[in-house]
Amino acid sequence: MDIVIREFAVGDKMNGNDIDDSFTVDSTIVLSLSGRQIRYTVKECPRYTKRYSDEQFEEASDEDYSEYIDNPNQIVYLACAENQVVGRIVLKRNWNKYAYVEDIAVDKKYRRHGVGRKLIEQAKRWAINGGMPGIMLETQSNNVSACKFYESCGFVIGGFDLHLYQGIHKHSDEIAIFWYLIFDEHQ
Repeated sequence: MDIVIREFAVGDKMNGNDIDDSFTVDSTIVLSLSGRQIRYTVKECPRYTKRYSDEQFEEASDEDYSEYIDNPNQIVYLACAENQVVGRIVLKRNWNKYAYVEDIAVDKKYRRHGVGRKLIEQAKRWAINGGMPGIMLETQSNNVSACKFYESCGFVIGGFDLHLYQGIHKHSDEIAIFWYLIFDEHQ
């Protein structure tokens, strides 16, 4: 499968429902802290399907990314295969100088074909060219496959927030996990 990564451009429309971002939850990350090192194990849980385009993210489904065009501090890349958009990554220069991944999504049918890795590689190039020290992002403890993917790309856990998702669902047990890919000076 030929995957092309290109910058979001004038005339592009992005409907959040074009990409099936659903995933199966059948386990969760259990964190432990030892000094400054955060480790994790995986614990099974009852199986269900989660979709970011549902619930609280509904308003972002038809996001206008026009302000990202020709802006040195933020950018959107699209992953295209078979003449359709199959993935995207939305980046911005964060206040702490890291590149921050606001959103990354790969259509369910195109996962495990290198699309996500190509998007992360493009994000690395953008961040390095912008003089940023690395990339940061956040995902949930119940998105174990995403956590393992980020780890396989060289990201490490830099922190977590036990309460972030309780603003959406008061009794949520999801933990926000913050992942960092810190560049060495030779990249």
